[in-house]
Amino acid sequence: MQVETRKYPSEKGEITLLTLTNASGAKVTLCNLGAGIVGVEVPDRNGNMADVVLGYADPTDYYYDGPCAGKVPGRCANRIARGHFSLDGKDYHLAINNGPNALHGGPEGFQNQLWQTELLADNRVRFTYCAKDGEEGYPGNMTATVTYEWTDDCELKLELAAETDAPTVVNLTNHAYFNLAGHDSGSVLNHLLTLDAHLYLPTDDTLIPTGDLVSVKNTPMDFTEPKGLGVDIKSEFPALVYGKGYDNCYVIDGWNKGSLRRAARLEDPASGRVLEVLTTQPGVQIYTGNWLAGCPANKAGRPYEDYEGVAIECQGLPDSINKPQFPSVVLRPDEKYNESIIFKFTHN
Repeated sequence: MQVETRKYPSEKGEITLLTLTNASGAKVTLCNLGAGIVGVEVPDRNGNMADVVLGYADPTDYYYDGPCAGKVPGRCANRIARGHFSLDGKDYHLAINNGPNALHGGPEGFQNQLWQTELLADNRVRFTYCAKDGEEGYPGNMTATVTYEWTDDCELKLELAAETDAPTVVNLTNHAYFNLAGHDSGSVLNHLLTLDAHLYLPTDDTLIPTGDLVSVKNTPMDFTEPKGLGVDIKSEFPALVYGKGYDNCYVIDGWNKGSLRRAARLEDPASGRVLEVLTTQPGVQIYTGNWLAGCPANKAGRPYEDYEGVAIECQGLPDSINKPQFPSVVLRPDEKYNESIIFKFTHN
């Protein structure tokens, strides 16, 4: 495994990019800003390499970007209704940064912080961030780590961990956008998506789950068999109207805490590239890049347009802290948060 390190100055400190190259020449580029994935170069069925992760030409553009491209949001990914929750009888109020709701831990969330970087071995990188009590409104001093491993089989393994000194809320994921034809190849709506999920979370018009788990059968939300992302995306169906496309969480079939299961399979028919996603998390948020237009210039020097990438975000269910019927996202001092995600790249 080869490792290349590049450093860039920024107002907050030094941005570090680390590129890991495996035995087949496939590459992953990681960034300490937001503990992010900023590049994945893998072969198609003919052996042609392409970077299949959306990202920016200027590393400083990852600060405060609307899409949260490639980064680890936190300390609580996704939405919390009205930016409010109660924990052990105490109310907490968060920054409102997505309509009337709190999103991805707030404007100064983990995705906009520089994480400490440690190269553990030739193919493993650990990022660490220590959040202070009261940071972005959350209780407890919390230390989060994200460990990446890039294998010779083109598996990118993520281990998400956290500890706290007081009861708090934690929900970590990765927010990479994938376009298996190549990050600068245009729309992703011809990709085929399969989800191992027969239930999804309907939401209100601000994308907060109602609390119900609803069958996808006979609805545009059904990806239990391979289906093009664009087939139903313009349907007059509430979930698709509210988000201008898919921005919805699905419940992974047979989820059992701590058990690794497949959540999704994404395929680009033209190149033959395939991405399988496995996780220990209970949910997977599918976001079809409905608001990518206007983001910073991409790695080829042009802005992305809507629907040019899809995020497959394995996570706890949105607004779980306000939905006691959902799996808990509360972390206490005597507990450890440990979740896994695997992005497995192949071709057919």
